[in-house]
Amino acid sequence: MLKNNVYAISGAAGKIGISFTKSILDNNGRVIIGDLNAKKLNFIKKKYGDKKVQIYTEDLTKEENINVFLNNGINKFKKIDGAINCLYPRSTKWGTKFEKIKEKDLFLDLSNQLGSAIFFSKVFLKYFKNNKKGNLINISSIQGFSNPKFEHYKGTSIVSPVEYSAIKAGIISITKYLAKYYKNKNIRVNCISPGGIFDNQDSTFINKYNKSCNSKGLLEPKDLNGTLLFLLSDYSKYITGQNIVVDDGWSL
Repeated sequence: MLKNNVYAISGAAGKIGISFTKSILDNNGRVIIGDLNAKKLNFIKKKYGDKKVQIYTEDLTKEENINVFLNNGINKFKKIDGAINCLYPRSTKWGTKFEKIKEKDLFLDLSNQLGSAIFFSKVFLKYFKNNKKGNLINISSIQGFSNPKFEHYKGTSIVSPVEYSAIKAGIISITKYLAKYYKNKNIRVNCISPGGIFDNQDSTFINKYNKSCNSKGLLEPKDLNGTLLFLLSDYSKYITGQNIVVDDGWSL
C-alpha cells in the first residue's frame, strides 16, 4: 500500500507511535523512528530488520536533534516521503490541577510539546519544500477542539490539564496554518485527533467516558491506524489542512 515509501516518526516508542510504526512496516513502508526509549526502538528494529528500520534515540524536543534525525533518515534511505509527529514529552509535574500550576513547569510543557511540534514541522517542511513533495501528520486530541467533560473525572484522581487543551488546540491551529503557508508546494499537512486511549484508567472514569461514546468507548492505538494509512496514501492526495477526528462519537 505504501509503495516502499519512507516515513519519519517521532515519539515512536509511545502507544500511538509504536502502533503507527508497525502499521507502516506491515504495509510495505520503511521508517526512521525516534524516541528516548532505545529498548523499544531496538525491539522494533530487530523484528522488522535493518533494511526497513533506522532508529534515533536523542531528545527530539531540540531543533538540532530533529535535523540530525532527518539527515540520518536521508543517509539511510536516500529520501523521506512523510513525517508523523507523535512526540508527547511531559514534565514531572504534568497533571497538576489548574490552581496549583507552577510557572516553570507550565513553560517547560508548552515548550517541549507545542514548541517541538513547531520545530519538527519547520525542519521537515523545509526538506519537503526542497524535495518538491511531502506529507506531514500531527497528532492532536479531542480536547484540542472540545472542552473536557469534567464530570468524567469526579471521584477519580485523574486530571485533564489546562495546558494539554492549549497544546492540542495549538497543534490543530499550526496544522491549518502550515497547510496554507505551503500552498502550491505539493506538500500536505494534516492532523489526527484521537479520543481517549485506554491506559488502565480508573474504572469510574472508564465507565463514565464510555457512556459518552457510540460503541467502543476508550480506543486502542490500533484504532487510529486506518486513518493514518489513508492520510499517507494517494487516496487522500487532495486532503490538506484538516483535523480528522477518531473518537467513537465522544464529541457529538
